[in-house]
Amino acid sequence: MENNKNILREETINFVIEISDICDNIKGCSVYVNQLLRCSSSIGANLHEAKYAQSKADFINKLEIALKESFETEYWLEILYRKNRIDEITYKSLLRKCGTIRRKLIASVTTAKSKQ
Repeated sequence: MENNKNILREETINFVIEISDICDNIKGCSVYVNQLLRCSSSIGANLHEAKYAQSKADFINKLEIALKESFETEYWLEILYRKNRIDEITYKSLLRKCGTIRRKLIASVTTAKSKQ
């Protein structure tokens, strides 16, 4: 199980670095770019915080926040795509990566809740 957590942690770090690199090249739309940077980085930050949760409920809460942030990330990606600030290939690639992270978070939340 610990190895799966490390894989997810690495995926969230790689994801936010990729988002950050793309955002560095987007001109204009600073409000949308900032929102995307905040929510995409919050996914991994909350996952990391969950590791140091004070209780099982706190652990689940942190994972659920990370999950919500993944949905928000998809929203801001769509806005930037529709505004033609990111191309379709990049958009679909980032959605796929975010979806993979989201599914793993859902599985983690489900497992944690079943062990309560």
